[in-house]
Amino acid sequence: MTTAASVRPYPQLISLAVHEFRTPASVVGGYLRMLQRDGGDPLTPQQRKMIEEAEKSCAKLVAMFGQLGEIGKLDSGALALARQPVDLFALVGDVAEHVHEAVDREVLLSVRGEAGGAVIDGDSTRLRTALEGIFRAILREKPGPCYVVADRRIANVDGGRSAVIVVAEDADVQTVYTSARGEFDAARGGLGLVLPLAVRVIEGHGGRLWSPAPANDDDSRARGSAVIAFPITESAH
Repeated sequence: MTTAASVRPYPQLISLAVHEFRTPASVVGGYLRMLQRDGGDPLTPQQRKMIEEAEKSCAKLVAMFGQLGEIGKLDSGALALARQPVDLFALVGDVAEHVHEAVDREVLLSVRGEAGGAVIDGDSTRLRTALEGIFRAILREKPGPCYVVADRRIANVDGGRSAVIVVAEDADVQTVYTSARGEFDAARGGLGLVLPLAVRVIEGHGGRLWSPAPANDDDSRARGSAVIAFPITESAH
């Protein structure tokens, strides 16, 4: 029989799991780096390659455990987002300049629309990470050459003045913006826990994140685009 005393709170369980998983993964990663630098006998190219790949995998595990820890803290209210004036549109432009997720497939990201003037009270560091994760997720969906745009506009969303970012292929921006709202797929693989964390950061700022509702089971537009909206708290004009 389960008693109230024997049920551990969810945040406490997440915190314990993060610590218990991250510690051995960090140790393994440390030993692999030492082996790369200070190995006794020279490593063959094949051995070095295997060690490098193993070390990268350990680093990804450690990063995911950190993301899981942040998710647990945000869900429990133990982690407070910073509240400082952030020009969201300027931040979008800066983030987009450094995202080159699919440049090898000639999938290019650019920005257009309002360059500034959308000031919100927010955590610039976590917003930057959230936006980067969403941009990368969209670019990964594109199989071949195309232009993806992060379109910045001021609009009325849910009855309030909002800073809106529409991320979609150039020709689809307005269609994506006016389509029926569907849930943004944050459970896609290949990005660790970046997207579930991004959703929480956006919602923690009072924002909304959605994709166009899929027209059919194979609607690539739903997975390959997103709309992000934040209530504007200040104006730079």
